[in-house]
Amino acid sequence: MGVMSTAVVFEQPGKMAVRPVELPEPLSTDCVVEVHWTGISTGTERLLWDGRMPPFPGLAYPLVPGYESVGSVISSGSESAFETGQRVFVPGSRGFTDVSGLFGGAAKSLVVPAERLVSLPSEMESTGVLLALAATACHAIRRLEDLGPPELIIGHGALGRLMARISEARYQVTPTVWETSPLRREGHFNYPVIDPSDDSRRDYQRVCDVSGASTIIDQAVHHLTKHATVLLAGFYAAPIHFDFPAAFMREIDIRISAEWRPEDMQAAMDLVSGGDLSLSGIITHDQPFDSAEVAYNQAFSDPRCLKMVLDWRNA
Repeated sequence: MGVMSTAVVFEQPGKMAVRPVELPEPLSTDCVVEVHWTGISTGTERLLWDGRMPPFPGLAYPLVPGYESVGSVISSGSESAFETGQRVFVPGSRGFTDVSGLFGGAAKSLVVPAERLVSLPSEMESTGVLLALAATACHAIRRLEDLGPPELIIGHGALGRLMARISEARYQVTPTVWETSPLRREGHFNYPVIDPSDDSRRDYQRVCDVSGASTIIDQAVHHLTKHATVLLAGFYAAPIHFDFPAAFMREIDIRISAEWRPEDMQAAMDLVSGGDLSLSGIITHDQPFDSAEVAYNQAFSDPRCLKMVLDWRNA
């Protein structure tokens, strides 16, 4: 038997365990990382948990989820430039020998290709799990770069908040944010957060949706000007459908934003390290790793929970 780790395992949709898993043999290009914190994604991980994830390469149960991990390198392959003790962000691992890894980050120790690791300041702690979302936000805004930053962001969860902050930091633009949950409208922000039914504006040109709602185009279309662009930056389990006439009359463009690229992570890191992007207030809850089922259920059901973090330091 190889080296063992402890991981969150989705045995099947709706059934979870925290149990031993076996790590693959590290290659010369790999690092072994001891994980300190992992974030829970309320988008893709929720779909994996409830079985609604569309067919996806590598999707099979049992699986280890997670792509928002922060830890320290405990061993480094001969072809890796990382040093032992270096703090790193882990966007996913090489997986495991006895379960699937999609994306295989929610575990106490991981084998990770060194090229996937992102070096972090040694003082960065659990807020580092937010870098994947910050990079995703940078990528989405970059998809609109030829037009300008979003004027309207739909959804005020963790990703929507980071997108609004980045729009202000990089472009000095204050977007409007739609949010249907009263709890997520609470607080003081540098930008307006309103219920969509209270928005009388009808001339938005650039809209970014991070809500994941499959009917979002119909919800937004009457607030758009002619030739407006709608960027779909959530993850949509159901087919997106909309009534054609209103979109036809406005000749709207639809764009899609997918996963972040290395240049997006670098942009996010530059904003954070330069003090232009604050990650504060996004992590609202944390639990020890052995309370994972409680943590996942709260992350998926409580609108007050923007980002849940599992703490692996005592594993």
